[in-house]
Amino acid sequence: MNTIFVGGSRHVSRLSSQVKERLKNVIESRFSIVVGDANGADKAVQKYLHDASYDNVTVFCSGDSCRNNIGRWKTLQVKTPKNAKGFEFYAAKDREMAREADFGLMIWDGKSAGTILNILRLVREGKKAVLINVPDKATRTFKTSDDWDDFISQFNAEFRSDLRKRATSNEWMPSEAPQQASFLDTYEPVIRTARNSIESIKSDDELAAEINAALATGDPASVIDALGNVAKIRGMTQIAKDTGLARESLYRSLSSGGNPEFATVLKVLSSVGLRLMVSKAFDSPHNE
Repeated sequence: MNTIFVGGSRHVSRLSSQVKERLKNVIESRFSIVVGDANGADKAVQKYLHDASYDNVTVFCSGDSCRNNIGRWKTLQVKTPKNAKGFEFYAAKDREMAREADFGLMIWDGKSAGTILNILRLVREGKKAVLINVPDKATRTFKTSDDWDDFISQFNAEFRSDLRKRATSNEWMPSEAPQQASFLDTYEPVIRTARNSIESIKSDDELAAEINAALATGDPASVIDALGNVAKIRGMTQIAKDTGLARESLYRSLSSGGNPEFATVLKVLSSVGLRLMVSKAFDSPHNE
C-alpha cells in the first residue's frame, strides 16, 4: 500500500480546492497518510481527514508529545538529536516522514523554507512529490533531483543559502533518483507563472552579475553556491563533458561544504562562457 507524506507551511490555515481534490484522491485510493503535528497546514489537513472520517493516518511528532492529533490517530514519536532546538528539533519528524513515504504532497505559502526542504528530502530518496503553491494557485511535480535544481535556481542567493544551512549534507548532495509512477500525475494542468516557470532562462549578463555579487561578499560559500547555481542552469552533464570532470565530482565540489580547486572554478567558468577579472577594490594610501 502506498504511503503519502502530506505536509506544508505553518502560515497555511485553510486548504485550497486543489489540495482538497488531491486529498480526496488519496482517500478514495485508501492510501496510508503520514502527517505532522504542527499548526497551519498540518492541522488543516488533519481536520479535513477527520471530517472525512478517514482512519488510515499516522501523526508524526518530534519529542515525547504531539501538539495536534485531531483524529486521535496512532502516533509516532521521533527521537531528536541531543540539544536540538527550533527548526532542527522539528525537522527530525519531517525526515522520518520523507523516509517512510512513497510520495509527497506539500502545501506551500510561497515563502516557507521548511516545506521546500521536504521536497528535497523526497527527491533525494528517489520519490515523487507535488508542490501546491497556494498564493499563486500553481502546482508543480518533482520527479528527479534535476527538477529540484531547476526549481531553486529561480530564487536568490539568500534563500538558497538558508535552505543549504537547514539541510544536512546528505540531503543537499544530489542523488540519482529512479523513475517512479505516481497517482499524483493527475489531469490537473500545471499553472506556470513568471515566478515559477521552468522555462525562464537567465542571460549571460545575469549569470555573471550573480557570481560577481557573490564575489563581492568575500564569502567563499556564497561564491560556490552562485557558481553551482550557474552550472546547474547551464547543465551539469554538459559542463562535465566540456571540462573533463566527473559529474558527481562537480556536484560535490559546487554543493554545500564543497571546496573546489581553483582550476575547477576556472574550467566551469570557461565552460559557461564566463571569466574572472580583477579590479582595484578601493584606493590604497600607498597609491597616493
